[in-house]
Amino acid sequence: MKGQRLVVQLLVVQLRRKVRGRRGKIGRVLLAGMVGIAVAGCASMGGGLSKDAPAGVKEAAVGGRAKARWDALLRQDYEAAYDFFSPASRQTVSLAKFRGQKRVVRYRAANVDTVVCEREVCKVSISLTYDHAAMKGVVTPLKETWLIEDGQAWLVYGS
Repeated sequence: MKGQRLVVQLLVVQLRRKVRGRRGKIGRVLLAGMVGIAVAGCASMGGGLSKDAPAGVKEAAVGGRAKARWDALLRQDYEAAYDFFSPASRQTVSLAKFRGQKRVVRYRAANVDTVVCEREVCKVSISLTYDHAAMKGVVTPLKETWLIEDGQAWLVYGS
């Protein structure tokens, strides 16, 4: 894990140097994308996410997965969003049932506000914006529980 972290840190330094000349949002987006690819590449080298990883590493990984899941829901890609559930959660609720529950509400935006991890359990706070039949643009706080298991972060259904 330390070796992977060192590789990621070195890649970030090199990428910053390459992006330094670019200004504004394009440079930041390019840097973020390259860092994401570097992190994903290191994660695929083995080891994955661990409950013993530093809190910042776990929080970044879980926050990224929570954001990716909500991005899938915003696109109405229910199958992709379903794949973020823990194996135990997928045994509890079928894809068909999950898809039926989510089609009732039209989500407009989801922002990951905070992620706090203790050992293998992470609590994610999200600001969710959706349209209701009587009101448009309703913003409500949402809490999710994610577990780190088998080298990955998984959402617990019904949390």
